[in-house]
Amino acid sequence: QQRAAIARALAINPRVMLFDEPTSALDPELVGEVLKVIGDLAREGRTMVLVTHEMKFAREVATHVVYLYNGLVEEEGPPEQLFGAPKSERLKQFLRNVG
Repeated sequence: QQRAAIARALAINPRVMLFDEPTSALDPELVGEVLKVIGDLAREGRTMVLVTHEMKFAREVATHVVYLYNGLVEEEGPPEQLFGAPKSERLKQFLRNVG
């Protein structure tokens, strides 16, 4: 169902695609499949805004990451910076908790 929705969205050739937790309601067996489709779109150079808790995936495909805490921007920057050397104590704690 998610792949079909992505295909429909691509049919109109959007400049930006928004994904709001695209894997949150999926059977665990389908998560990898949907992440692959989104990863392929990122490698094609598609502009996307992706809301996710899939941190490993975000680190691999993002060019810019924004970490929100209570609806406010806590920290932002390139994935190497946010995941490799976070400045915010909240982000450090979050990354420790999600592994």
